Amino acid sequence: SLLLRFTDDTFDPEQAATIGVDFKVKTLTVDGNKTKLAIWDTAGQERFRTLTPSYYRGAQGVILVYDVCSKSSFSKLEVWLNELETFSTKHDLIKMLVGNKIDQARREVSKEDGLKFARKHQMLFIEASAKTKEGVQCAFEELVEKIIQTPGLWETDTKKGGVDFYKGGTQGGGACGGYCVIG
Repeated sequence: SLLLRFTDDTFDPEQAATIGVDFKVKTLTVDGNKTKLAIWDTAGQERFRTLTPSYYRGAQGVILVYDVCSKSSFSKLEVWLNELETFSTKHDLIKMLVGNKIDQARREVSKEDGLKFARKHQMLFIEASAKTKEGVQCAFEELVEKIIQTPGLWETDTKKGGVDFYKGGTQGGGACGGYCVIG
C-alpha cells in the first residue's frame, strides 16, 4: 500500500498482500538531484522467504515496514533485519523503519517503541499512513537524500542498483524538515 501510494498516488482498502515481488519505477527530485528509483516490494509472508534475499543484493536503501496495529508484525523486524544484513552486498546501505497505518485507532506498537528499535539499529524512522498519505512521500525522499549523502552507495554502480543519479551533489538539510529521525 505504501508503494502504491508513493508511485501511483492510489489507495485500495482491499489491497491484497504482495505475492512474491512487485516492482515500480518513479522519478523523484530531492535537493536538486533528479533520481530514478527502482523499487522492489518483497512479500512479507513466510512462504515467500526464499525469494527475498536475492533482492537485497546491490540495494542502496531499504524500507522495513510494520503495522502499528500489529505487535506481531513489529516483532518480526529483527528476523528481516538479520536477513537483510546477511544478504546485502553494501555495508553502508541506508535503512529506514516505517510504522504504517497510523490512521487506525487500534494501536499495538507505540511511536516510542518504533523509534527505540530504529535507534538501536541505526535506522531512519517515520510513521506513515498509506490511506491518508501522511509521511509516505517524506519517507522515500528522506531515504533518497541519505543515499545521495553516501557516495559509496552510488558512485561506482548505478546500473545495477536501485537509484540512478542525473546530477551529483547535495546540500543536506532534511527533505522532511526534521520529521524523520536518524538513530
